[in-house]
Amino acid sequence: MKNGNRWLTSALGLIALLLGLVAFNYLASVVAVRADLTEGKLYTLSDGTRRILGKLKAPVKVKLYVSKGEAMPLPMRSFAKRVEDMVDEFAAVADGKLIVERYNPKPDSDEEDAAQLDGIEAQQLANGDVFYLGIAVSQLDRKQSIPNVSPRRERLVEYDLARAIARVGSSKQPKVGVMAGPPVLGASFDPMTRQPAEPWVLATELKRDFDVVQIPLGVTEIPKDINVLLVIHPRNIQPRAEYALDQFVLRGGKLIAFVDPYGYFDPQPTIPGMPASGTSSSLPTLFKAWGVTMADNKLVADMEYRSGVGQRETPTVLSLNRTAFSRDDVVTSQIESLLYPWGGAFQVKPADGLKVQTLVHSSTNSMMVDSSKATASGNAAFKGFLPDGQEKALAIRLSGTFKTAFPEGPPPDPEAKDKPAASSAPVVPQLKRSAKENSVLLVADMDLLADPAAVDVQELFGHKIVVPSNGNLALALGMVEQVASGDELISLRSRAAAFRPLTKVRALEAEAAKQYFGKISALEADLQKTSEKLQALQGPKGAGASGQILTAEQQAELERFRKSVAQTRKELKMVRKNLRKDSEALAFWTKVVNIALPPLVVALIGLGVALLRRRRAQRAQRTERTERTERTIPAGEPE
Repeated sequence: MKNGNRWLTSALGLIALLLGLVAFNYLASVVAVRADLTEGKLYTLSDGTRRILGKLKAPVKVKLYVSKGEAMPLPMRSFAKRVEDMVDEFAAVADGKLIVERYNPKPDSDEEDAAQLDGIEAQQLANGDVFYLGIAVSQLDRKQSIPNVSPRRERLVEYDLARAIARVGSSKQPKVGVMAGPPVLGASFDPMTRQPAEPWVLATELKRDFDVVQIPLGVTEIPKDINVLLVIHPRNIQPRAEYALDQFVLRGGKLIAFVDPYGYFDPQPTIPGMPASGTSSSLPTLFKAWGVTMADNKLVADMEYRSGVGQRETPTVLSLNRTAFSRDDVVTSQIESLLYPWGGAFQVKPADGLKVQTLVHSSTNSMMVDSSKATASGNAAFKGFLPDGQEKALAIRLSGTFKTAFPEGPPPDPEAKDKPAASSAPVVPQLKRSAKENSVLLVADMDLLADPAAVDVQELFGHKIVVPSNGNLALALGMVEQVASGDELISLRSRAAAFRPLTKVRALEAEAAKQYFGKISALEADLQKTSEKLQALQGPKGAGASGQILTAEQQAELERFRKSVAQTRKELKMVRKNLRKDSEALAFWTKVVNIALPPLVVALIGLGVALLRRRRAQRAQRTERTERTERTIPAGEPE
């Protein structure tokens, strides 16, 4: 009977649990409670995105084109689901101002025609099948599209969608001013070539998305309608022009400056009749006020990021890869490569109220060299190379509350004494500090923007085809695009990706590389000492002595060096062997922890629960037997 009661109790308990789950799911669907428990907050929108959505004055339509079922490749399904979740989060925050429409563009369907009309691109598989994953954003007659959402840009899905919404929500094209020493926007007459100068590809790309205005290098005031100013190699800039930049930043203008200690692609004759050489540029007064230093005529030489092969290796032309970029900033998070030719570096001790973020940096296997060695390559470039073990800041972002770099007032006009007095001219009051936080982007190289460094130009059937050869233009255009879209997109963080790389393995590889280059440096130093000693031993023999016959001392020195080389090679081999061993062991135990540990923990928990239930059952049986025995023995009788 008691067994039947126990079964009845268990059945009633299961029914009650089932009813409780149904009630909980119903309440959860009625009362929306959202919680993001992921480590990188994958489903939490940034404050900048929330401000963009909060400023919408009219509804914005978001068309989400996602292939369903077998049409979507299996590896892409989880990513497509995360994209849909992101769009739903946008709609939830927009409070009715974001209308989401979902389409499944099957082949030869109306949805596929609509996708193509909205600029959504079909992504083709190896077997020829196609699928769609794209977003079209529209408001009235303004439209922006994300042709294909790729897992490679997962960190930027939020940024791309927020930017598209911000663009359709504004009817005006952003105006961008360009102040440049070289003829970036073109020139009717170039004094160096004595021919007209064509605009740089950078200028052509800027004009596609922005209203570009040329600002003279000797300007004394930045026009009020300019909100973004791109300054490129401001060589010989005068204090009054710097004052104009100072006031521009303090009033909230967005400044992007590419300065250079050695402008290779802007040669200027220093002495009549002598060949032209690279020029330097800086913003000396502003840099001093902001706590920024860039050494004149000092270039970054980097052994790890050097360009070229063999005797053409050039350590002052850096081929940067993704390890040199900040992955947490929208501007640099998706840059894969950058050619940084003959550039400098910043040293920053930010002034009060400012903070610095490094966007691009060198490796620790680098040093600063004089500009006279700018074009040196091969053995001549590496002779005397002694890295200081510190990363150099190549591109930075300064943000915070800026103070004027001219506390004593505007600099005097050197031509004022030759001009008639203009008592009726309006006096613009000087700004002493920015009313709210602002940001300035600084890059210590101008040459990376020039066409020879940024693009490959090809001729095809009489037409000029321009192909980007690296991420140089993407970096510059990304900076302009971000600051031109408002403070909201500037503050937008780069979202974490669901894919988590083995950073510990990368750290081990970097440490092994450091040891490897250290051994090579020691070997080269030993070779130099041995060569010098051999020359010293040969010296007393005179000029007529034969260099083919070695003395006993020379032979002993050569034998010692050969043993040293063999020992060093053996140590280098052990470094590589230990690196592989440590990396493989770390990868193995990582797989064990991630694959075997969770089921093992679940199994142990299950075993513990089973043992606990068994002990409880045994305790209940003992208690039941004791009670039965007490009932069968009459009171007062011995047991």
